[in-house]
Amino acid sequence: MEERLRAVDMIIELRDARMPNASINPILKELASGKPRLILLSKSDMADPIATKKWIEALKNENVACLAVDIMHDSSCAKKIIKEALLLMEKKREAKRAKGIRPRAIRAMACGIPNVGKSTMINRIARKNTVKAADKPGVTKSLTWIHADEELDVLDTPGVLWPKFDDEKIGIVLAALGSINDDILNKKSLAMDTIRIIQNHYPGYLEELYDAEKDANPNGILKALANKRNLKKENDELDTKRAAELFLYELRKGKLGRLTLEHAQESDQEVLE
Repeated sequence: MEERLRAVDMIIELRDARMPNASINPILKELASGKPRLILLSKSDMADPIATKKWIEALKNENVACLAVDIMHDSSCAKKIIKEALLLMEKKREAKRAKGIRPRAIRAMACGIPNVGKSTMINRIARKNTVKAADKPGVTKSLTWIHADEELDVLDTPGVLWPKFDDEKIGIVLAALGSINDDILNKKSLAMDTIRIIQNHYPGYLEELYDAEKDANPNGILKALANKRNLKKENDELDTKRAAELFLYELRKGKLGRLTLEHAQESDQEVLE
């Protein structure tokens, strides 16, 4: 990726709208210094729209555009992405036209962490299944150029996670929303950590959703979920392990409502930039 960055004009960076801070790769910031960036907040249909609006305002600046997209369901998202990329590069293209040079197609590198929707986005703007996509991390394995539009070529890249999380919450949020392989996770502990985050941002929401007691702790939320869905062991004891797995599954699929696990006011401005 570092090698190919020298050959591109801009970066299209996908982040998950439910975790715009956790889904940035800080290494990319170092590698892509000075390159115009279009940040796409994907899966916006599952994120809190008020929080998403605040994130857009926090992220955009003179060299960075930001757009919330619903790649899976919005048939017009491809046109919006292409239009935004062209707008971001218009000053440089206009400068070439002023010198009598016809600008070539913009070369953009698509970057993002695993399972953020990068390959699906490329397929949408190319209007065909150009690259393999799946609802799990680690599908794209190589770097591939895609002729997405007459004025836009896109380089697809593998989803990359950085080697170390300095903030434990970032690891929790990434795991909760499916960007880390489930095989290495303790799902019950992860579910309880995630419930605590949601309770901090949306007090009373999960209690009402699962008919739990007021101010229930995370384990109490799992018990309420198990009771509501009749998840029980052979001895009729509530199965909180199965409840944790169901909670994470439904969270990832957006079945719990439009929730954002990170809010713009929490995040360090240096990371935002």
